[in-house]
Amino acid sequence: MTVPITLENAVESHDVHFRQVHLEDGGRVRYQKRCEIDGEVLTEDEIGKAYEVTKDQLIPITDDDLSGMPLPTARAVEVVAFIDADSVDPVTYGAGDYYARPKGEVANKPYTLLRQALTRTDKVAVVKYALRGRERLGLLRPVGDALSIQGLHWGDEIRSPDELAPPDVDVSEQEIEGALALMDTMAVEHLDDLGDILTDHYTEALVEVISAKAEHREPATVAGEEAPSAPVVDLMAALEASVAKAKEARGETGGGEATVHEMPKKKTATKKTTAKKTTRKRAS
Repeated sequence: MTVPITLENAVESHDVHFRQVHLEDGGRVRYQKRCEIDGEVLTEDEIGKAYEVTKDQLIPITDDDLSGMPLPTARAVEVVAFIDADSVDPVTYGAGDYYARPKGEVANKPYTLLRQALTRTDKVAVVKYALRGRERLGLLRPVGDALSIQGLHWGDEIRSPDELAPPDVDVSEQEIEGALALMDTMAVEHLDDLGDILTDHYTEALVEVISAKAEHREPATVAGEEAPSAPVVDLMAALEASVAKAKEARGETGGGEATVHEMPKKKTATKKTTAKKTTRKRAS
């Protein structure tokens, strides 16, 4: 099943971008595309593509070479399967978010039919689509009266996490229960319920600095919350403290103060050493 579409960006960046300048006179630093052989500055129509076999060996690739490449999804999205939305590993996400717009009158009916069918199920469509001259993989799902495509990485692009896992450690049932209690206390129904937490305070402060410099005034002081230098405590004490803090933030009572447990003392080695001993403050 194919539906003619065009892609529209689903998100927009609000990041503040900087330009590089010469500190002495404030002039902008420009980047030029220059040939490393003759030193000539090149225009876009003078630049082609090449595949680097080694540092000294490049294979030129022309537009004619690429014109015969199989790209059936160049003008339409191809639905290849339907799958439960919660069965997709989130690590495969991250290849771009787009809205799919029906392309032309002929696309309106299949587009609407697919959207209405998806709204009646818990499934999403696995699709192939073209973007920047390459075929991509994604999930298509209804969003309001439109369809969105969430780009997926191909299977061979996902690294195995096995080498990143920590060594085996012992976790007590009490610690697991403490973690579950913390999760329950911090649970929300929707992201919007987080309120001010979703505000990018860093960008707000950065915009204020830029505005102040442009207006030749001192920037307003932005209150920041410093992370306290907490004493060394065990995991259970940290969980209890986190639960109590979360309850206090929600206005709940009865949490009480968390009990701070003393960390077990390390066993001293019998072998003599010349290294200097360091003193460590015990958690109070």
